[in-house]
Amino acid sequence: MKPTYKIALIHQSIATFPWMTALENVKLGLISRKLSKEEINYKAMKALEVVGLRGAENLYPKEMSGGMRQRVAIARALAADPLVLLMDEPFVHLDELTAEGLRHEIYDILFNPDTTLKTVILVSHNLNEVIELSDRVLVMNGSPAKIVDDIIIDMPRPRSAKDKKFDEYLDKIYSSLTPIR
Repeated sequence: MKPTYKIALIHQSIATFPWMTALENVKLGLISRKLSKEEINYKAMKALEVVGLRGAENLYPKEMSGGMRQRVAIARALAADPLVLLMDEPFVHLDELTAEGLRHEIYDILFNPDTTLKTVILVSHNLNEVIELSDRVLVMNGSPAKIVDDIIIDMPRPRSAKDKKFDEYLDKIYSSLTPIR
């Protein structure tokens, strides 16, 4: 069995190396593993395909939009097959259609029985995204921030924003963020 990274991070600040192509940026997350060059190339190309960047592997960051660069960072994290994935506002720099597509890809990865992932921690201000992807929501508020609510999302998957229960969770989270004074 090949070693697995325990934690990967997708940060809201776009983290790509300007002197590396998209493919090289994704491979960077794999080079310390004991994989053949063919395996590294395959995993990196597959990850780029998952995030919709097939055909862009030879582009440098200066040739890509911010959303494309963020998808490269997402591909790098996913290619590493982590046990824990930390996502800090991972879709904030993406247009809504691209973000929605990537949320579905992340969803498919999270709930795929073959994934290495055991836990995903998502930090987001997008409440729809939170309800769509999360099983448990820790609502933070205040300065300094503290946990003000702990909400279990008990809805079948896939989740729809058109579901009445979805709206109820939106209201509950929003209420936790804006307490009556």
